[in-house]
Amino acid sequence: MFGAEADAAIFVRYPLQSSFGTHFLVTHVSMIERAEKPSAHIEVIPAGPEQEPILANLLELYAHDFSEFRDLELGADGRFGYSSLPLYWAEPGRHPFLVRVDGKLAGLVLVRRGSEVSGNENVWDVAEFFVLRGYRRRGVGTQIAHEVWRRFPGMWEVRVMESNISASDFWAHAISLLTGGAIQPIRVEKDGKWWTLFSFESKRVA
Repeated sequence: MFGAEADAAIFVRYPLQSSFGTHFLVTHVSMIERAEKPSAHIEVIPAGPEQEPILANLLELYAHDFSEFRDLELGADGRFGYSSLPLYWAEPGRHPFLVRVDGKLAGLVLVRRGSEVSGNENVWDVAEFFVLRGYRRRGVGTQIAHEVWRRFPGMWEVRVMESNISASDFWAHAISLLTGGAIQPIRVEKDGKWWTLFSFESKRVA
């Protein structure tokens, strides 16, 4: 929906796909995180159906950040809403996560199987990636992304709105640290909007 734009601009995630559009929440952070090894204790925890209200609340914060890049309208109830959230417990290939830093709620990650842009049903996609502003630029977002990618070995895609340059910088940085080399993204068009698409492989840890 929103897309993976959350941690870099501020806006991870971080987040390249969402119901609000194909990208957000992810990503939005104004500067690349400088610290590569945060001292904080970071947990990426699978979210159960009973935690859907918590994810929904975090997605509201995510959408608010993302509205800087996309025209998102509030509903009559004063919320942006995220219509596809229930699907994360109803459809295979969807995985919702809550993020805690030193035991405190700090963000979310939504992962799904299948590309939003290339049509490849076998790749993993960072649907949404969001880290609260107070935890950005500390290496937290990079560590979260790496933890998620390592849990699902194989080919991945991360897409970022072309206008969200800081998010693109964040993802390029995080991916290069994972793969050990620079990844050259491509420019793709979907639904009249242009995206920066990163494709890479997360290898199984021996």
